[in-house]
Amino acid sequence: MGVAERWCLLFATGFFISYIPVKFLGTRKWSGAGLFGTCVGLLSVPLLPRDPWSLGGILIVSIAGACWLCGRAERIFGKRDDPRIVLDEIVGMWTTAAFLPRTLAVLGLGFVLFRLLDSVKLPPYSWLDRLPGGLGVVGDDVGAAVVANVLLRVLLAHWPGLGL
Repeated sequence: MGVAERWCLLFATGFFISYIPVKFLGTRKWSGAGLFGTCVGLLSVPLLPRDPWSLGGILIVSIAGACWLCGRAERIFGKRDDPRIVLDEIVGMWTTAAFLPRTLAVLGLGFVLFRLLDSVKLPPYSWLDRLPGGLGVVGDDVGAAVVANVLLRVLLAHWPGLGL
């Protein structure tokens, strides 16, 4: 494996954090790696810019980059949406928290909603999983994240104190 492939796997696996649960729990349908990836996403939310234009730009570049990296990682692993690929959960958590107050309540609810929606894979965003390569790997997670973000906005509209 070359240097480029190693760098690709470094990012696609969340700096190899996905190897922790996969190593201990195996590679069954649920490996726990997505939970670890979402935790990395949650912990890195404070590093994202607060300026809406900068955040929007970072999200676009990150999602596009994640599609490319996850597609390449799929080819390296030789398996469709390998559980060790967690970059999709990282950008999914960023999308969930995008343009919302970064309070403990909002981020905690966002984490739970995103994990739930990513697990149940409801239509129409579940259909994005059928896209080829990295688009499919990342698409359904970003779709779940958009739904989680909208649900958080509805909750904030009804309980404005949540955003304090």
